[in-house]
Amino acid sequence: MTTFREQLFQRKVAVVTGGGSGINQVIAEQLAAQGARVVLVGRTQSKLDAVAAGIVQCGGEAVGMSADVREYDALARIMASTRERLGPIDILVCGAAGNFPAPAASMSANAFKSVIDIDLLGTFNTCRAAYDHLTKPGASVINISAPQAFQPLPLQSHVNAAKAGVDMITRTLAVEWGPLGVRVNSVSPGAVADTEGMDRLAPPGPSRDALTKRVPLGRLGAKRDIADMVVFLCSDAAAYVTGTVLVCDGGLTVSGAMYGLVRAP
Repeated sequence: MTTFREQLFQRKVAVVTGGGSGINQVIAEQLAAQGARVVLVGRTQSKLDAVAAGIVQCGGEAVGMSADVREYDALARIMASTRERLGPIDILVCGAAGNFPAPAASMSANAFKSVIDIDLLGTFNTCRAAYDHLTKPGASVINISAPQAFQPLPLQSHVNAAKAGVDMITRTLAVEWGPLGVRVNSVSPGAVADTEGMDRLAPPGPSRDALTKRVPLGRLGAKRDIADMVVFLCSDAAAYVTGTVLVCDGGLTVSGAMYGLVRAP
């Protein structure tokens, strides 16, 4: 976690789902480094507590509250508690997600549904549960998407469908909530190193090395790259940006290299 001289989000309240690990953890840390009071949401309280402790040790403010994004009532309780303890929610990051490679022809209906429920339903649940507690005007909602939303990949039918839905939720809420002064955007990470998702789709070895060489900027993404995009979209520098899907992938998708991630059997 980096401490900045000027804090963009001093005393603002941020809620980050999936904040106990991976990209979302770094997003939470960067929001805290910019002065936000962060509420971490995830299924495992011990992970949330560890991340919160790290933020506090660096001089930030954070607390973990466990909930499954598939359970609306649990999220509603967290949002209400956040409002009561800290005030209206200024920043909402919907980052909880699930993924595993599987061919559609042999994937069970329950397996497909599991990703839809976490990624798509979880995003809606989080946004809906937070709605009554958002700062209006002034709140910023960020949904974490993926290139699979617009570039279909084999072995990813469930994620392709879920993330396409997430981006449409983003666009719809941008239209519906814009008149209230609430901005809603998506961030679409490309291939990010040192993440569970990347390890599943392209394990370390020759295939990942080959993929890296095909990225126009010549490297895989870092978690901090994605966190910085979230910080930008939540800041006043993006005050006139809403309803957009900001792709952060080093040129991966426009080069066609995304197809090197997974291959159909």
